[in-house]
Amino acid sequence: MFGKQISDLMIKPGKSPVFETPDKYSLSYEDVTFKTSDGVALSGWLVKGGTDKVIIQSHFGVQCSRCGFTQEGKGMMKNALWTSDIHFLDQAKYLVEAGYSVLMYDMRNHGNSEQTGWVSWGKDERKDVVGAIKFISEHKDYQNASIGLLSICMGQGASVFAFGLEEEMKTFKNLKTMISVQPLTYDYFVKAMGLPNFLINSGNKYNKEKRATDLTGDSFLPYAKDISIPTLVIQNQNDPMTNMDMVKGFYNDIQSDKEIMWLDLAKKRGAAYAWLGENAQPIVGWFDKYVK
Repeated sequence: MFGKQISDLMIKPGKSPVFETPDKYSLSYEDVTFKTSDGVALSGWLVKGGTDKVIIQSHFGVQCSRCGFTQEGKGMMKNALWTSDIHFLDQAKYLVEAGYSVLMYDMRNHGNSEQTGWVSWGKDERKDVVGAIKFISEHKDYQNASIGLLSICMGQGASVFAFGLEEEMKTFKNLKTMISVQPLTYDYFVKAMGLPNFLINSGNKYNKEKRATDLTGDSFLPYAKDISIPTLVIQNQNDPMTNMDMVKGFYNDIQSDKEIMWLDLAKKRGAAYAWLGENAQPIVGWFDKYVK
């Protein structure tokens, strides 16, 4: 029983509704759908700005969709992550005002995208990142656009997995840079939740035996060396749900041009996600250096 409960908390889909739309922010957009290389149908918005540069935003996992995080129905996660809803359309708005279009999409098993099984914390979702880049690269209005990745938590894990495991990533000459927001591996997250080892072990055993999903180990970390574009890592140094030595090691392993931005925010995982929507200058400033 405990194993299933822990597994449900960490990898079960269905906790991430699309709770608002770009209309609320007076943004022009179109609903889009596209498929991944393994045939998964993904749902998203193409928020309209300039046609020569596009940001692809990949959200965090399990509790989140393309538009962010709502506390409604989140149970024990309601206040563990942050003290209010998190609105990813905030950064879409300032990016559009800076001349970018923004592709916001639900990864598999999130929001309105197809449900295929269990959330894999980035390994399967890497194909969603590739599918999103390919969708923009082949779109009639954006074929010549430069692309930047705004990859958040599991979204950044999926992006890093893509660089390491997907040969197609090498073909996207229009892919210019990535902002990697708060790298996090499953192991550190479950430990940071304060769960005793017997519960963690029970959840891991249930994942492996009942759901054919093994999330133990180094996750995306071995593929940091394969990131081939300039990368900005953003991390709240007071984040209680990760390990700062892991973040430093991840950053050190990146071989491309890189910078790291340490934030001094509240001791909540979601503090950096809320910060992201409220601080346009460092985000737009980084993208403006490379996405042109």
